[in-house]
Amino acid sequence: MSDFSVPKVAKPDQILVVDDTVDNLLLVQSLLQEEGYEVALAENGYLALEKIIQSPPDLILLDVIMPEMNGYEVTRLIRRNTQLPFIPVLLISGFDSTSVVQGLDAGADDFIRKPVEIDELLARVRSLIRLKHTVNERDKMALQREDFVSRLTHDLRTPLIAADRILNLMIQGIFGEISPMMQRSLLTLIESNLNLLNLVNMLLDIYRYDAGAKSLSFQTIDLAKLLSAVVRELEPLATAKNLSIFLVLGEQDPEFTQVMKSLMGDPLELHRLFTNLVGNAIKFTEKGSINISVKLLDFPSNLSATIPGLKAFTIEVADTGYGISPEEQKSLFERFRPGKHKGSGTGLGLHLCRQIVEAHHGIIEVKSRIGQGSIFTVSLPVKIVKKEKK
Repeated sequence: MSDFSVPKVAKPDQILVVDDTVDNLLLVQSLLQEEGYEVALAENGYLALEKIIQSPPDLILLDVIMPEMNGYEVTRLIRRNTQLPFIPVLLISGFDSTSVVQGLDAGADDFIRKPVEIDELLARVRSLIRLKHTVNERDKMALQREDFVSRLTHDLRTPLIAADRILNLMIQGIFGEISPMMQRSLLTLIESNLNLLNLVNMLLDIYRYDAGAKSLSFQTIDLAKLLSAVVRELEPLATAKNLSIFLVLGEQDPEFTQVMKSLMGDPLELHRLFTNLVGNAIKFTEKGSINISVKLLDFPSNLSATIPGLKAFTIEVADTGYGISPEEQKSLFERFRPGKHKGSGTGLGLHLCRQIVEAHHGIIEVKSRIGQGSIFTVSLPVKIVKKEKK
């Protein structure tokens, strides 16, 4: 008996046709079914939206002129629904050229006029179906790549952690006495292994944030203590480069001090955020100082006008380093976009900083001039509840 595999039959592309005229629906349905497409029908925009949510099609043929909800409104609602995959929309209208602009602005991908030429309609359908397949393939490859990197980084952690433990046991002399030369070599290995482990952990966290799988533990934080701890840990690095590092906590009054203890956030992630920012400032500064300041200001968004009591802790990390060019600033927080300076790393650190800030509903910005240093500003929202005087 010979083994054989039955080839998979490709699933036909699904097209949703939306028109309030039944004759038009049936005509387009017959044309598309003859071409091998699977066709669903909807007589109005509301019914179309229900079908799209229940079973997203590969293409939507949408009449513009319909009662209650026209094709432009349906298109806008489809594009606003971020839970839907990309679905090409082909609008059908008898209007003049201004309707083309309105349709494209609403989010449509193509436009065809009435009376419809059959060959033109089928050609536009084929074109948009090809676009859908291309987008699907791109998204599939992106998911596979991210899954591969996530699995790879996760699997790399185990041997790196094991190597770190063994190397530390060796340098402690657990496996026998070691010479000074071996000790220096082991210290180099430990540092290199730790750097690689930190890189793997950072990459894994980035993919967790991207996938929405990063769990944060929000609790009340004393911002002054957190920043003081960061400065204390990194001060030896600044001292080694003859740099001064200053922490200014803003208004020195009891009310401000009390508010500093009311920030909600994940202490480990915020510690990582400011360690990264202050560490970068030290790394890219050869002379001068690092200045960290905290102020309580209006949240830099229109939300401050709509949410009573919404303020922001504005934390600035300023250095007197090399500075960053305007071109680099545009993509500074993007993934795998290292700076042009010779000391620049992988381009992951600032991307992770942005993810941490956004996970705390905050904003991170940078201002910099070549040769004059940089200022990284983090704004974290805090709601101030004023106590009524008795």
